[in-house]
Amino acid sequence: MLITSVTYAHNKQTMNKVFFFGALITSLHSYGGVEKQITKKEYVEQWRNTSVQQMIQFKIPASITMAQAILESGSGNSVLAREGNNHFGIKCHDWEGKTIYLDDDKKGECFRVYDSADESYIDHSEFLTTKSRYSKLFSLELTDYKSWAHGLKEAGYATNPKYPELLIGIIEDLKLNELDMLGIQNNEISPLAVETNNTASTSSKASTAHQVFDHQNKVKYVVARKGDTFYRISKEFGVALWQLYNYNDFGNKKDVLEEGDIVYIQPKRRRSKVKEVVLSKEITVKELSQLHAMKPEAIVKKNNFSSIDQILPKGEKVYLR
Repeated sequence: MLITSVTYAHNKQTMNKVFFFGALITSLHSYGGVEKQITKKEYVEQWRNTSVQQMIQFKIPASITMAQAILESGSGNSVLAREGNNHFGIKCHDWEGKTIYLDDDKKGECFRVYDSADESYIDHSEFLTTKSRYSKLFSLELTDYKSWAHGLKEAGYATNPKYPELLIGIIEDLKLNELDMLGIQNNEISPLAVETNNTASTSSKASTAHQVFDHQNKVKYVVARKGDTFYRISKEFGVALWQLYNYNDFGNKKDVLEEGDIVYIQPKRRRSKVKEVVLSKEITVKELSQLHAMKPEAIVKKNNFSSIDQILPKGEKVYLR
């Protein structure tokens, strides 16, 4: 499908409009002016660690995350991926950030725009874990990628009737199920002990350092590995231990972390880019605040909850703005 126009907007204000003409594109191809296309294998190599990290943190099979990204973004080559850093085809819905308008099922549909592709991966995970229609998926085994593929279609992620078969085909062709095993057995090979997706290091220090992620709410964080402590992370990033406790609302001061825990190395914010969420599982206010990089006291105030330790039932709507 030739995209004839793309419109960017931010906070409902149109920024600019760029028109692509078929003749111009043909000319660019003829003279080698189009960016080099990323192959599926190159894409997997670039984003495999991120997909495994998302599996550890959000309990979504890495094979599914990777296959969806490959399918939805054309291995990172689509206009949406290149111009909007959106690798999963997630539309605007209640999004209040930057947007891009492209022809999809309908003409001129609104899609989310991210500052980086990493944010797209995080938002994809949060999208699945906070939308109630996907809640049934999380009762499936992490290695059962076929059921996950069919479950995504049944929950309405895509309109293509062949969507499950397309995902399964990508997973099996590229052996992406091996990423699921890497996520499960990460105590032997840590997928988090890497630098960014685009760089590599031969130094021993880089091989043990935590990868820093940017939450879509503009707060930096790391993901705890087996045996991690607040003390170790505070030393690694030069953050005072008491500050790290405060950033993560860790009131009892026991220096204990579980594998997969989010650890913020900056203060969380008082509001989220997401207006509201419907809980897909039972969760405390404090746990919800960690997922959305938002101060738990702010969530309590906006929703008239009793405390940050209040347990919120599955299906409850929670306001974050």
